[in-house]
Amino acid sequence: MFACRCLQRPNIIRNLQRSVNIYKREVASASILSRCTNKEQTERTLSKNLTCRSSNTLKHPAKGFQTSAFSFDDEFQIVNTPPFAESITEGDVRWEKEVGDSVGVDEVIGEIETDKTSLPIVSPAAGVIEEIFVEDGGRVEKNDQLFKLKLGAGGAPAPPKETKTEEAAPPPPPPPPPPPPKAEVPKADTAGPAPTQAPPTTPLTQQQPMMTRSPTPAPPPPASQMTASIEEVKEAPIRIHGTRNETKVKMNRMRQRIAQRLKEAQNINAMLTTFNEIDMSNAMKIRNQYKDLFLKKHNMKLGFMSPFLKASSTALEQMPTVNAVIEDNYVIYRDFVDISVAVATPKGLVVPVLRDVNKMNFADIERGMNALGEKARSGSLAIEDMDGGTFTISNGGVFGSLMGTPIINPPQSAILGMHGIFDRPVAVNGKVEIRPMMYVALTYDHRLVDGREAVTFLRKIKQNVEDPAAMFLDL
Repeated sequence: MFACRCLQRPNIIRNLQRSVNIYKREVASASILSRCTNKEQTERTLSKNLTCRSSNTLKHPAKGFQTSAFSFDDEFQIVNTPPFAESITEGDVRWEKEVGDSVGVDEVIGEIETDKTSLPIVSPAAGVIEEIFVEDGGRVEKNDQLFKLKLGAGGAPAPPKETKTEEAAPPPPPPPPPPPPKAEVPKADTAGPAPTQAPPTTPLTQQQPMMTRSPTPAPPPPASQMTASIEEVKEAPIRIHGTRNETKVKMNRMRQRIAQRLKEAQNINAMLTTFNEIDMSNAMKIRNQYKDLFLKKHNMKLGFMSPFLKASSTALEQMPTVNAVIEDNYVIYRDFVDISVAVATPKGLVVPVLRDVNKMNFADIERGMNALGEKARSGSLAIEDMDGGTFTISNGGVFGSLMGTPIINPPQSAILGMHGIFDRPVAVNGKVEIRPMMYVALTYDHRLVDGREAVTFLRKIKQNVEDPAAMFLDL
């Protein structure tokens, strides 16, 4: 009997080693861990897989076993990049949190700046950031690992960075000018006799003015010394303090892409701009007359963008060449009207698209504009919101622009530029009247659109805005 037990001992050891390996695989499996909520349940699960159940050999199957990949008290999770759109392959990471910071569920801890939009990086659970795999400003691609999160840990947030808030020291004041030389007054000779007659006085007009030498200001340092060492910072300055220092800020990917596309538009398109002016009297009258009823019914304000979008869509329906685009040796005509609207954001200019404008009324246009504007301000615009577009409208009038020449948004063929509304004297029926006037500009690709078509198109927009009845009557 004793010999039999001795022969069985190697088998028991091999079975025990096999059971330990099975335990490791089970610990790494999420399905087993989800059912095993504590060590006792894990021990019971492991004991079912043990081939040797001798109490003398293994009383506590899992006692003292530890693993560094996953523990019962502290769990870790690796967070990867959020899903990219098909047209985006990479982006730059901007972190708002650091290692050791506590985060909550769905809390934004950074963002990925791409060519077209910014994707937020959110925490999938509450915990503490254990490790960050990509440095701030680093480039990532699809499915790259971003950071390691310690789940359920209640660590205190990391202390704030000691940012060097070096106030721009004012330049030293210039040295005071030297005092003018004092005229030497001859000392009175106390020993001699007093003068009996006063010296002759020179008239004031014949006196020579006193010459004072002003201090020569120090020459500014040469440009080679100023640009020798330029400090790189993350935030652009908001004003100039006169310190004669230079700093540089890396352009975000959206700004780089905007610059690239604008330059491509100038290199590819044969751009030409035509101008006209619009009398906004009727549009302002309609707006003032119905703005309260419009706000009460639709719960939003009636602006000036809806008349221009509707007027442009009507003109595009009548002149499909302006709605077309050149592709290789072909002209692509689109049987739909999707108008891009330029919106200025802190990170750059974005052009979300309002689709099927020709099928919308004023309320639908204002509702769609409000939704796109809210997305642009919150940074939640998706690629689908900016993809496509057959025509673009840019409203520089909100900034007080009087006149400008917009640049085509490729691959489109034309763009309308709106400007500010100003009272100007105009001739109306042989009389001079003060009217609210707006200059408008149409930049078009002269390779596709001829001058006659461009001028006619802009005049149709002018007619539709000045006389909305003609637009609704399809005149």
